[in-house]
Parts: sequence; structure tokens; C-alpha cells
Amino acid sequence: MPEFAATSGITAPALATAVGLAGAALGLWLTGLRKRARVVVPFSAGVLLGVAIFGLVPELAGELGLPVSIGLFAVGYGALLAVNRFVYQVCPTCAHDHDHNACSTELHGFAGPLIAAAALHSFLDGWSIATVQASAPLGLRVAVPLAVALHKLPEGMALGGILRASIKSRTAATLWTVLAEGATLAGGAVGLIAGPHLGSAWMTYPLGIAAGWLCYLGYHALHEEWRRSGTGPVLAAALAGVAGAAVLQRGVEAWWK
Repeated sequence: MPEFAATSGITAPALATAVGLAGAALGLWLTGLRKRARVVVPFSAGVLLGVAIFGLVPELAGELGLPVSIGLFAVGYGALLAVNRFVYQVCPTCAHDHDHNACSTELHGFAGPLIAAAALHSFLDGWSIATVQASAPLGLRVAVPLAVALHKLPEGMALGGILRASIKSRTAATLWTVLAEGATLAGGAVGLIAGPHLGSAWMTYPLGIAAGWLCYLGYHALHEEWRRSGTGPVLAAALAGVAGAAVLQRGVEAWWK
């Protein structure tokens, strides 16, 4: 019986992982087509902003209150700002003296922090699904994994699209995408073991920091594309990404309420 519970508990995180990987594969493929990359990159950046602002922040505000949520968001955003300035150039093209002609990739510098933020977010997604499977009523055991899976499709697409634009090798971009999205499955496995002892209340704090990371990366990816392609086409694609992420996340939440 415990073996059956563990198997059924890990199935939901595995399905969410598969959906995220499918979205990432689509993003990798679309960004690899040079004519479409100019649309996919700002659209993906818009999705990151939509996930952070309309997905994570409202969820955090409901759990911790708006002031604490804004504080955590600012810590995450400020951490990448400090890293970019003093440690590692997350956004080299934000510098006024940057030479675009010397770039080997469109968004070089973004890969490391994006992988870290996506992996952390995915791990917490997997943990939340697993803890719900272990203790919640049947309705929630179905609703929570479905909601997570639905938001992982555009989120995975954004991850794949921006990683493909920030890593020269398609193979390397694919492997890092698998690692980041695979953290959902790892989070589910760890959540099944440790969830009954630790619960899920602690997750809101690292999630708030991850929201700030994603917002920083989304904004600066847009900034970079503005400088390359101009405001008009970039803004239209970005707004479509923000709106799509916002409608999907808020719509799924309203549906299950």
C-alpha cells in the first residue's frame, strides 16, 4: 500500500514535468528558426513577466500579505541587480559601451540565473504537487496538478526560447532545459519523503525571491530586444506573452474556485 501511494504521488509531478519539457521543446525549436526568433524571444520574456507579476506575486500576497511579498520580490530582483553589477554580467548589453556585433548569442549572460530561477520554481512546483497528493481531498489532488501543468506549458516555452537565445549550442540549451524542468520531478520525489514532516508553508519565501529573479530576467531580455529590433514589434510580442500568462494563470485559479 505505501508503494502504491508513492507511485501515485509521483505520477502527478512526472506529468507536470512532461508538460514543461514539451513547452520548452517548442520554445527551443521556434527560437532556432531565425525569422521567428525576433518574435519568440520578446514573447518569452513577456511570459516570464506575466508568470512573476500575475502568477507568483498574487499567490504570495494571499499567503504572506502584500508588504512581505513585495519585500521578497525586491530581494530577488535586487540580488540579480547586485550580481550583474559586481560579480557576473547577467545583462552585458545593458552597458552603453556594449558591442552587439561581437555577440555570439542574442541573450548571452542570461543562462545561469534563468536556469537557477527556473529550477527553483520547478522544484517548488513538484513539492507542492506531491504534498497535495499525500494529504488533500480528491478534488485538490486533481486540481493542483492540472493548474501547475497548465502554467508550465507557457513557462516551459519561455525557458526554452530564452535559453536557446542565450546559449550558442542547441544541445547544451536542451540539456540545461531538461535539468531545469526536471527539477519538478525531483521536487515531487523529495516532497513525498519530506513533505509530511516539513509541510509547504516555507515554500513561499524562496518563491518570492524567484519571482524577483524572473521579473529581472524578463525585463532585461525585453530591454535587449528593444535595442536590437525597435519598440513596436518587441512591445506587441511582449504584451501578448504577458497577457497570455496572466489570463491562463488567473483563469485557471478562478475556474477551480
